[in-house]
Amino acid sequence: MTERARRVIPPRRQRARKRFGQHFLERAWVEKVVAAIGPAPPDVFLEIGPGEGALTRPLAERARRVLAVEIDRDLAGQLRQWAPAHLAIVQADVLTLEASTIIQALGANDPAAPIRVAGNLPYNVAAPIIFRLLHLYETGLRVMDAIVMVQREVADRMLAVPGTRDYGVLAVLLRHVAEITRLLDLPAGAFRPVPQVRSTLVRLRFHEPRPPTRDLPGMRRLVRSLFARRRKTLATALCAATGLPRATALDVLARTKVAGTQRPETLEVAELVELSNVLYETREPTLLGDAG
Repeated sequence: MTERARRVIPPRRQRARKRFGQHFLERAWVEKVVAAIGPAPPDVFLEIGPGEGALTRPLAERARRVLAVEIDRDLAGQLRQWAPAHLAIVQADVLTLEASTIIQALGANDPAAPIRVAGNLPYNVAAPIIFRLLHLYETGLRVMDAIVMVQREVADRMLAVPGTRDYGVLAVLLRHVAEITRLLDLPAGAFRPVPQVRSTLVRLRFHEPRPPTRDLPGMRRLVRSLFARRRKTLATALCAATGLPRATALDVLARTKVAGTQRPETLEVAELVELSNVLYETREPTLLGDAG
């Protein structure tokens, strides 16, 4: 039997640690999730939060190489006890990792080689991890797709459309740079310990910003500020977001296809990008600070 095909008896199951938001996928659901991911022999995977290795094992059996990033030192140690040569275990917080570090850990000779991402994301940091994936993609990690489990309410926010309650910053910023698909809904009983929420498996396929923006960080800052005032009129929200006099803000809006009487929560991604581009062209300040 080859090392790749080796199966070992897993160690005694670790008690989930609340501070890491741990909820381990039950074995009965593993194959359904793996089937949705669809790992293949040429694939190289970055797995976020492998936990006890429920997904790590089938990924390692079917993919060319896997890098599993686990924040829990004890779980990382357990994974190393059985990891074959093509499975690398890194004990780290994925929110602190840079694209160059991941490429080096994968031993990738070609930094442009596509990487697939998989993971059961902790509920309490799912959105920050998704934005971190976006950062990694934009700074050199060629992510082909990311298939991750998140709280169902987070998935709803990712997939929300303008004018709905769930539509907000997360949907706008992701839709600008990714195609998002709902793959599988999981009940609370699919995890141990059983969480108080349900989960959804979603796929993100990142791409260049559509439509293109003249100032991507500025556009993201503008979106965050406008949606902090999502139910105000756009004219009022724009004044508050930029510090512009109302007459100037109305002049900016007149150069776009959106009306000042609309609310930010009703705007399509393309309309928000257009507004940002007009602000950039007039060299008007958008906001202070970083988009994150």
